[in-house]
Amino acid sequence: MATRKPATVAAKTAPKKRTAPAKTAAAKKATPAKKAVPAKKAAPAKAAPAKAKPAKAAKPGKPPKINWGPQSFVASHLKDAAFKTGLRAYAAYRDLNVEKATGGAVQAHVIRLLGKCDPKVVSIPHYHGVQFQMLYMLKGWMIGEYEGAGRVKMTAGSCWIQPPGIRHQVIDYSDGCEMVEIILPAKFATVEL
Repeated sequence: MATRKPATVAAKTAPKKRTAPAKTAAAKKATPAKKAVPAKKAAPAKAAPAKAKPAKAAKPGKPPKINWGPQSFVASHLKDAAFKTGLRAYAAYRDLNVEKATGGAVQAHVIRLLGKCDPKVVSIPHYHGVQFQMLYMLKGWMIGEYEGAGRVKMTAGSCWIQPPGIRHQVIDYSDGCEMVEIILPAKFATVEL
């Protein structure tokens, strides 16, 4: 019996190569030739993702539920009207006493825009957490910008609905601009953006 020579250290640590068993001539003839597979086209380089738009402020949650209680008769006359400043410094409001008559279900007032339009004060994007908001232009004109509609000029006789949570802002208005606003419910959140 022949004796083996001891393997060197390098041989012990080197990985062993495995080789496929050789095919016989008969096996080579039986194996069909493989067709050449065309190389796949490289996928076009992906464009860099567009910059993400800044996140919009979250809209207020569901507006408070309107509880319709008993209503009372109310009349509001221009001769008795008092305009008071309110939500906006550039506007005076004439309360039409609808909130009290509806137990807080509805707010209605006449809005009179004051002085010359100053965009730094007036043109602040905002939205309201309401269920319903309708305006009717009595006098003058106002240009507003409304989410999804762009800039719209409202003139005497114009009537518009502002859906719940619609982002909007006043852009400009005429001297003597006056409008009626009806909102449900009477108490609601306003969020400036």
